[in-house]
Amino acid sequence: MDMRRLVGSNVKALRLAKGWTQEEFAVRSGFTQQYISGLESGHRNPTIVTLFELSQALETTPVALLTPPKAD
Repeated sequence: MDMRRLVGSNVKALRLAKGWTQEEFAVRSGFTQQYISGLESGHRNPTIVTLFELSQALETTPVALLTPPKAD
């Protein structure tokens, strides 16, 4: 499993569940829209600190960003 894609997918799903655009999430998280775009597409390799900051902005835990979605 590619962890960069997993994190990006989880971030995108959580962001969309809140109804936020990438621009809105960028403002809330303190990262640029370009960084968010790269992250969600699996092209960024976030640090532990970045995962923490993203999870705080999304009102979740860092573990939630690293957990694969449950299969239906």
